[in-house]
Amino acid sequence: MNKPADGNSIVIDSITPSLAIPGGDVKIRGRNFLDGPRPTVRFGGELAPLTAGSDTLAIARVPDPAPGRTLSVGLYPETWTEAPFEVGAQLADNLHPVSNPAVDAQGNIFATFSGPRGQKTPVAVYRIAPDGAMEPYLADLMNATGLAFDSLGVLHVSSRFDGFIYQIPSSGVLNVFVEGMGVATGIAFDLEDNLYVGDRSGTVFKISPTRQVYVFATIEASIAAFHLAFGPGGYLYVTGPTTSSNDAVHRVAPNGDVEVFYRGLGRPQGLAFDADGNLYVAASTGGRRGIIRITPEREASVFLTGPNIVGLAFAPGGDMIVATTSALYRVHAGVVGRPLV
Repeated sequence: MNKPADGNSIVIDSITPSLAIPGGDVKIRGRNFLDGPRPTVRFGGELAPLTAGSDTLAIARVPDPAPGRTLSVGLYPETWTEAPFEVGAQLADNLHPVSNPAVDAQGNIFATFSGPRGQKTPVAVYRIAPDGAMEPYLADLMNATGLAFDSLGVLHVSSRFDGFIYQIPSSGVLNVFVEGMGVATGIAFDLEDNLYVGDRSGTVFKISPTRQVYVFATIEASIAAFHLAFGPGGYLYVTGPTTSSNDAVHRVAPNGDVEVFYRGLGRPQGLAFDADGNLYVAASTGGRRGIIRITPEREASVFLTGPNIVGLAFAPGGDMIVATTSALYRVHAGVVGRPLV
């Protein structure tokens, strides 16, 4: 990983994780870090504050901004040792996502300005084009929450205020798809275009394409929201943060049976799958907040580090779109997302 160096030069052995957004904490292990009280770390050309440092370990916080695609550890300006590192580029700010963003087939990104419960915001949903241009997409909706596309590319959005699910056809006219979904939060479509809605009081509803409503599953209530995503085999995965630091990802079988897929996360929120069946969750583990990757064998690790992350989505080209409580970032993650439909 490190550049060729003599026996007394800095050696970088590992960086975990290798992806971040500004504010994330990165653990760097190696040798010969010290020539004074603490090592020095920079991302691109920006010096990074340290939360811990020794001759073999540095924990650095990613500055904002952090240009470039490298991390380096140095003793003096002429002795920097450099390694590849990806920091997400901010796409938009002054937003208020509370769940995953959504990405359409053309690479347009949709994100909400949800606002406090019961308060109408001037814009409910924004659209960010592949070239980064952002524009208002939808105005007349209170507390926009979950976003999902059906197989025809029609965007659906839930409102945790009125319990309605709305359709937004390409004409931009807002239509009511179904009502009476309680505190409607996360939504997801299966391969047959059935829509699943998470009512944070503990119910997951299933709505057929003909708009028949069924109670699909019941899960422990959440203090904030249910977040939904479909994984391999037609299983629905659900997170719902509570006050515990040992929350679970639940897996619901096609017949509605619920099991714990993974337990041990702090405040798990938005989630998505890659094409290999790995699950990515906005959560914390071991005191580190970010995107947690859980393999099909149920092994968890921090994939990306950063504060205030509430959701994610995969974009064309292997990019990951990361949503915080106020902004969106694009990260070159090199991961292909699982097809949604």
